[in-house]
Amino acid sequence: MVVDFPALLLGFEFTSPGPVVPGLEFGPFVIRWYGLLIASAVLIGVSLAQHLAKRRHLHPDIISDLSVWLVVGAIPAARLYYVLFQWSEYSRSPGRILAIWQGGIAIHGAILGGIIAALIFARLKRISFWQLADLVAPSLILGQAIGRWGNFFNSEAFGDPTDLPWKLYIPPEHRPPALVNFEYFHPTFLYESLWNLTVFALLLTLFFRSLSGKPELKTGTLFLVYWIAYSMGRFAIEGLRTDSLMLGSLRIAQLVSLTGIVVGLAGLVWLYVYKRSLPDVVSPSYNHQ
Repeated sequence: MVVDFPALLLGFEFTSPGPVVPGLEFGPFVIRWYGLLIASAVLIGVSLAQHLAKRRHLHPDIISDLSVWLVVGAIPAARLYYVLFQWSEYSRSPGRILAIWQGGIAIHGAILGGIIAALIFARLKRISFWQLADLVAPSLILGQAIGRWGNFFNSEAFGDPTDLPWKLYIPPEHRPPALVNFEYFHPTFLYESLWNLTVFALLLTLFFRSLSGKPELKTGTLFLVYWIAYSMGRFAIEGLRTDSLMLGSLRIAQLVSLTGIVVGLAGLVWLYVYKRSLPDVVSPSYNHQ
């Protein structure tokens, strides 16, 4: 028997089984993949950050407390960010604004809300914000890698039409009007998920190597590397997407990503060229170098 591998590859496609987890429908109450993935990402992320905190001699309960603040700050902000830039759509049906289980959250909004929540938490607890940010950064990028699969199940956040072997099938009702005659699209959710996993591996490598002092990482480095690396990937992948949040003719995510790269690089220069500590909510004596 001869196997035609090129034909098999060309015949491969991603197809979403639907947004609802099979067998978990109880009348009007259903479990959706989107919510299940977000919940899983939070639980895995908290466990990982607690483990990293122990390696940095910080009590893991701090991470447990912080996680509540992050969820409360990040999820509403992610939804608000998305709704604001899609207001023309939601203004016609305001009841959908709270229907977050249907999808429609923006990671940049989540990061902004999480940063605000973490700043308040660090100030109240008298802990370095940057120390906390370094511990959370690997969990954050891992959570983003997991959460992107929610876009797959919802048939959203896909790219331009393509015939590549790893093409993604999108049902007609989810296609943009101008592309309704195309069936297959770039699985940008997959591209970003794989990129995020690469950044996750980089951050963990830097973290565990830094425990031996080689390289010696200053407080805030891991979060800045996260922000730069994620932004680089997001900027490139966003150019393929058909559903970008727009400000006029500009893609919001690309603008934010460029800003993130510039700010992140400036932060690294501040730390390693000027050899200064990053501005913090506590005095430098609280920082873990």
